[in-house]
Amino acid sequence: MGLREEILEQPAAVARLLADPDDQVARAARRVADRAVPMVFLAARGSSDNAGLYAKYLWGAFNRLPVALAAPSLFSVYSMPPAIGNALVVAISQSGQSPDIVSVMREGRRQGALTLAITNDPASPLAAAAELVIDTMAGPERAVAATKTYTTQLVTVAMLSAAMAGSAERRAWLGRLPSLLEDALALDATVRGAAVRHRSMDRCAVLGRGFNYATAFEWALKLKELARVVAEPYSVADFEHGPVALARNGFPVFAVIPAGPIAASVMPLLTRLVQERRIELLAISNDAGALALADTPVPLPDDLPDWLSPIPAIVPAQLFCYHLTRAKGLDTEDPAGLSKVTRTV
Repeated sequence: MGLREEILEQPAAVARLLADPDDQVARAARRVADRAVPMVFLAARGSSDNAGLYAKYLWGAFNRLPVALAAPSLFSVYSMPPAIGNALVVAISQSGQSPDIVSVMREGRRQGALTLAITNDPASPLAAAAELVIDTMAGPERAVAATKTYTTQLVTVAMLSAAMAGSAERRAWLGRLPSLLEDALALDATVRGAAVRHRSMDRCAVLGRGFNYATAFEWALKLKELARVVAEPYSVADFEHGPVALARNGFPVFAVIPAGPIAASVMPLLTRLVQERRIELLAISNDAGALALADTPVPLPDDLPDWLSPIPAIVPAQLFCYHLTRAKGLDTEDPAGLSKVTRTV
């Protein structure tokens, strides 16, 4: 199975996770509630680190849990770990193989913390080191670039948030995800045309904010590893603090702009960039103003809530990267210098 097939498989993978008969997420949520943890200490690398960014916003907003992102080298290279015994220690990894991430989990357990592994391999060293394990149930992922494993990590994070909060409303929204992902896949022709137009691109900025800060980082990562584009991800607020100087005369800017407070906060800047600096804007959005402003508008469902939007929003971004890589004559299945499992120490 190749990259495109795995992108297309995402509605089925998410449906499988949502229907989990073992109810792993509910069990984990009960254990977290029993411990009354005051914070989360989260370790991850690569795409999984971007899923951790989503957790930072989602668990902070809806579960009132501050999330600290780990510096794994403190555990593995320096052997000088911080005190994390009162935290919920979470590690996210598609393979569960990286020694530095496993070292965080082992140290958390040694200190008496409640430990949770979110992984696509429940037989991995990471899973063995954790007290609690949630299998993301994405199925085998052969392509080097993570797609369905990233999406199922996001869904796991959202399911856990809803379960910890006891939110039937958000759980109902999660049940709509397979259909929402099918709708996102239907945008393939739009993003393929945009990718062909950008085939000579070698640099760009990718913007997001709030829940979609994670989407900006994941989109930029896929542009780098697949299409060899120097893609820099930014919070829109950070972009305005200096990097905005790059944006002029056709410079490509890709933005994820859900309707609501984020759109209201970023539209003045994007309007100036388009009208005064003549950037080339591709916008994934359900905000009418953002879509009207964009050279390439990629619409999301009108009623999609901000907190859920990173899950369907990443799909057209994945498709764009796939088509851009092919338009550049590069191999989507064998990105230069990369392997499926990366073991950092």
